[in-house]
Amino acid sequence: MQQLSVVILAAGKGKRMASDLPKVLHPLGGKPLLAHVLATAGDLEATARLVVHGHGGEQVKTLFIHERGVQWVEQAEQLGTGHAVAQALPLLDAAGVTLVLYGDVPLIRAETLRPLVAAAQQGKLALLTVELADPGGYGRIVRNPQGQVCRIVEEKDATAEERCLREINTGILAVATTKLRGWVAQLNNNNAQGEYYLTDVVTLAVRDGVMIEAFTVAEPEQVLGVNDRGQLAQLERFHQRRQAERLMREGATLLDPARVDVRGTLTTGKDVVIDVNVVFEGTVRLGDRVRIGSCCVLRDAIIGDDVEILSHCRIEGAEVGAGSQIGPFARLRPGSLLAAGVHIGNFVETKKTRIGLGSKVNHLTYLGDAEIGAEVNVGAGTITCNYDGAKKHQTVIGDRAFIGSNSSLVAPVRIGKGATVGAGSSVSRDVPDGGLCLTRAPRRDIANWRRPVKPKKG
Repeated sequence: MQQLSVVILAAGKGKRMASDLPKVLHPLGGKPLLAHVLATAGDLEATARLVVHGHGGEQVKTLFIHERGVQWVEQAEQLGTGHAVAQALPLLDAAGVTLVLYGDVPLIRAETLRPLVAAAQQGKLALLTVELADPGGYGRIVRNPQGQVCRIVEEKDATAEERCLREINTGILAVATTKLRGWVAQLNNNNAQGEYYLTDVVTLAVRDGVMIEAFTVAEPEQVLGVNDRGQLAQLERFHQRRQAERLMREGATLLDPARVDVRGTLTTGKDVVIDVNVVFEGTVRLGDRVRIGSCCVLRDAIIGDDVEILSHCRIEGAEVGAGSQIGPFARLRPGSLLAAGVHIGNFVETKKTRIGLGSKVNHLTYLGDAEIGAEVNVGAGTITCNYDGAKKHQTVIGDRAFIGSNSSLVAPVRIGKGATVGAGSSVSRDVPDGGLCLTRAPRRDIANWRRPVKPKKG
């Protein structure tokens, strides 16, 4: 089987985005537009992926510096799609086939493209087309009386009759690399825009007797490009609807599929329930029977079976053990590792903290750089004073310890197993196993005390 090279055209400036960011770096579903296209090329098992870049090229290359198997080709002048492909042709395997994609057309699916690649491997020129109710702005597919594609005409060059055609060119095509190389060399810019159109290879293919096979995509959103922020928002909603449908097929209940956003990769177990306005970022994995309340954000998190996350929680870079309960209004920061059966309550924040089996931190608490044992109870208003202005220090709390409300644990410090810290204590020395620590000052009452009075003016 012939090898596949994918050429991705990504040199456009994107003036209508009104942004300093190159168009192909604008995010959709939490990833740059170009990342979606590169992933699709990877799904096709392409032996070569070439990105033709122009405006902001160094910024684009820097963002994808860790993307393996990508070759970068500069298009110094933007003289049209044919000119862009010409920059990549010297790097292509002459014995293979080439598929042309676009860095600002992010939602094309691999399964849509595979028939094109197969047709190209059979010696045909394969085109991807779509029918639009409003084809304005797009090149039209012109067919002969037998229904065969004979040419593509750009709207600015089209006649009034041709502009009424609803089948449009997506720009996506596949063909043998040797044929593409010969045709691109013959392109000219004798047209309304003075550009070298890649679409003109269709006319050359007809001239040379090469069979043209057009494949029509059923979902227009797969082939829509992003030229402004309105179109970006439109495709974002389509992408999110696609993600919601996948999650529901896999067994998740979404109380309102239109109000859940997946900006990365989300996998779910059985019987997961997700309320409205929940956002998933990065890579998130949910176990079986997880319940997530409204207005939560989860980023790069692993959530065990039977966990309940109440409303308005943020969980980032954290792992939550089975049967735990989080929130409402809780924040788990990176490095938070919770064992099974842990309770994290309202207005509790953890950072780089391990919490053992069955421990409870129910109210108004900050735990940073801490090791918390099993069956520990941390009272309301407790904080670990982990930062001295220069370095972070660790607090260790042993199994079954009890930390009274409004306590300050000044790290580095160790609270022993089964130890008790009285409410209102400031602990700066270790507490032994089973010990009681009280640091409150003795109470003193002053009878008939008069509060100072502020002098009256004038």
